[in-house]
Amino acid sequence: MLGLKLPTDPRWVNIVEKNIEEILTDHAFCEQKATSTAISLIVSFPEYTELVQEMVALVKEEISHFKMVHDKILERGWTLGRDRKDEYVIKLMKFFPKGGSRTMQLVHRLLYAALIEARSCERFRLLSEELEDKELATFYRNLMVSEANHYTMFLGFARKYGDKKEVDTKWQQLLEYEAEIMSDLGKNETVHG
Repeated sequence: MLGLKLPTDPRWVNIVEKNIEEILTDHAFCEQKATSTAISLIVSFPEYTELVQEMVALVKEEISHFKMVHDKILERGWTLGRDRKDEYVIKLMKFFPKGGSRTMQLVHRLLYAALIEARSCERFRLLSEELEDKELATFYRNLMVSEANHYTMFLGFARKYGDKKEVDTKWQQLLEYEAEIMSDLGKNETVHG
């Protein structure tokens, strides 16, 4: 369903299980960044009323996910660590050239967001199926559904606001590029890396 060209190696879960605190901190900041992305889309493209309406709802949902993850951190007696650079996102954002029409800039941002959500969904599925901590596995199963909905929403908006055929071509190219990135990642206890 997600169309990812390179699935995550299931052994990634073994890396995560060795440092749950690290994955939870990284995950919390992923939710914060997702909130910021939705706000940025509102500010940058206010003329797209339907997009703005959906992004307002997404801001509320993503910040509630941040709180849920933060609560998990606190329940375990930890504190939220510092934010780190997300090498996956940094590399991913180099795919599309800067500039172009406003519509093309919007489409590119929507495709990036769709892919980040798709990879998150895939990673959360793995965590939900493989974590020995069943309470945390259930937590990730529930979040996986939200990520899948976000992925389809962003991809749907890209297809709505851009030329569908061109968007689908760009989507396939981005998926291929992302597979190359992922071949070098998957060795850290981070959501995307």
